[in-house]
Amino acid sequence: MKIDYVELPAPDLAAMKAFYGQAFGWSFKDYGENYADILGAGMSAGLNPHAVASREGALVILYSDDLEAAETAVTGAGAEIVARHDFPGGRRIHFVDPCGNELAIWTKADA
Repeated sequence: MKIDYVELPAPDLAAMKAFYGQAFGWSFKDYGENYADILGAGMSAGLNPHAVASREGALVILYSDDLEAAETAVTGAGAEIVARHDFPGGRRIHFVDPCGNELAIWTKADA
């Protein structure tokens, strides 16, 4: 078994598309007005406007070779940084998107 798809709760679908498009350059394929696939994220993913956003569920962690540039991108698009961690082998930040989902971005220690 493998993880095949990640779905982010997106009660405000337009805000989520604007945020992730600006922050990461992702694009979207709309399925009517009630769902959007995320394109360009490195794996299959989607935005579900019928799901409730939470900071308590599974943590989606993105990778960047340049953590500072990634932080600038997410804060520039309107995210709030809620945590920073250093750990053996790397560093990561946690951010909250416009709908209240918490995600993280990490980088290797030598990056």
